[in-house]
Amino acid sequence: MPSPSLVFGFVLATLYGAAFHFVSGGDARRLALFLLSAWLGFALGHGFGVLVNFDAMNIGPLHMLTATIGAWLALVVARLLTRQPPRRSSRA
Repeated sequence: MPSPSLVFGFVLATLYGAAFHFVSGGDARRLALFLLSAWLGFALGHGFGVLVNFDAMNIGPLHMLTATIGAWLALVVARLLTRQPPRRSSRA
């Protein structure tokens, strides 16, 4: 059975990805991309917090501040990498 902090982190990262999709819009593929990005960024941010022993805003063993920053950075990077180029209007 997974630990409560793992479940809480997964739920929080899912909420971050869903909220980002709600704000930026898109189809189901973009939702999946944003969810995966949020999960990966959250895990990497938490790992970074553990690695540097950053103890601000911890909830139990979960490094919330670094995990949240990691999730939002990953979401912004995913949005920038999948951005559609602006369409030109062909008026002659």
